[in-house]
Amino acid sequence: MTGDEGRQVRVLLVGAGPVGLVAAAGFAHGRHRVVCAEQDATRYATLARGSLPFFEQGLDALVSDGLRSGCLSFVQHVADAPPCEVVMIAVGTPSMDNGEVDLRYVFEAVQEIVRWAREPLVIAMKSTVPPGTGSRMEQHVLQGKPIHYVANPEFLREGQAVHDWFHPSRTVVGAQTPEALAVIRKLYQGIRAPLFEMSVTTAEMVKYASNAFLATKVSFINEIANLCEAVGADVAQVAQAVGADPRIGSDYLQAGVGYGGSCFPKDTRALNAMSDANGYAFRLLKAVIEVNAGQRRRAVQRLADALGGRLRGARVAVLGVAFKPETDDVRESPSLEIIPQLLEAGAQVAVWDPRAMGSARSVLPKDVVFAADVYEACAACHAVMVLTAWPEFASLDWDRIRQGMAEPYVVFDGRNCLPDELAQAGLIHLRVGRPERLLVSTTPHHTVTAPVRNGREKIIRL
Repeated sequence: MTGDEGRQVRVLLVGAGPVGLVAAAGFAHGRHRVVCAEQDATRYATLARGSLPFFEQGLDALVSDGLRSGCLSFVQHVADAPPCEVVMIAVGTPSMDNGEVDLRYVFEAVQEIVRWAREPLVIAMKSTVPPGTGSRMEQHVLQGKPIHYVANPEFLREGQAVHDWFHPSRTVVGAQTPEALAVIRKLYQGIRAPLFEMSVTTAEMVKYASNAFLATKVSFINEIANLCEAVGADVAQVAQAVGADPRIGSDYLQAGVGYGGSCFPKDTRALNAMSDANGYAFRLLKAVIEVNAGQRRRAVQRLADALGGRLRGARVAVLGVAFKPETDDVRESPSLEIIPQLLEAGAQVAVWDPRAMGSARSVLPKDVVFAADVYEACAACHAVMVLTAWPEFASLDWDRIRQGMAEPYVVFDGRNCLPDELAQAGLIHLRVGRPERLLVSTTPHHTVTAPVRNGREKIIRL
């Protein structure tokens, strides 16, 4: 037996979504033997061709490396997978209407593993499940089976998931037996990060507590931004100075139109519903959720104010449909709430996103115009809303955009990601929590910028 073979773990990974596929390719890179099962026929066919069903920076190269090495392979059905030591489950856990987590895919996956297993193994739960789920599994599904259950939550950021896989801040493992812990330690031995070992329920709570705290930071800085608009302060400078305090940190202190994606909205709602079900009113979390929803409404109202108090008949370009840069994921994206509000108010909407146009077509209203490029989206528009901080938006030819727009030439910078020089192009540059700088001009050769307070955007003429 070679040294590599002695360190290898045979892994079956159930679910080839953004978490599962990164984990599968990451373990294969560590030369574990990984089989990834994806029952969705379309997604499986894409993977079988060596392509990816979604975009994640750096993942294509990582998957290709795993396929070339022979350490990574795909099957459509769990029944077609060879025996293994660890089954890692990374299936979806969507929200139900009441905010609770829909666990049917998780339970279906575990029950399928129980039917398939022919030898003792460890089930490692990568999917985000409410505290107490593992205990239910052990009592009602795994009782009497030679299967150990482990909670192993993920902390990957979409768009940076591959980087996060190889440079994690911590690895969290909840297990009841030393045998299960030994297998998981072996699986992660090539990844350097603090390893936190705890009970299953505690590990499940860590994931929710982490996401709820980060969502709280986002909503807190947005409340500060709204106050900055009222008093004429600059939230960017506030956040920079506040974030320099090591007790606080600068991450997630970027003001904007609020958080989105597959984790924060779902997990905050789930934790809130879980609290209510257990007789505890999580007042802070309820405020976090409401503040986030309010940021969407506030963005639409600010745009309406800048357009003379009404949106009916206005043409608006929305740049950015993905919930964040470097992904094509539109789940819970702010744009999915803001665009319907614009349409309901009577605006005409054209959209553009560098990566997410395909994902957006299936979820946005039919009245939305999907532009061929960013300049077509902005043509003849009265206003542009930037809702995703794609780096390329900062380097657009804003003079060209201004020339193709219609008065009053408003740009709502919902991520504070555009350069200060937009005013020099003759655009009304609205930002979140920052004094607006508008062009003041008497001649083409005489330009001055002037701050505007209290969210009252207007053109100053001398």
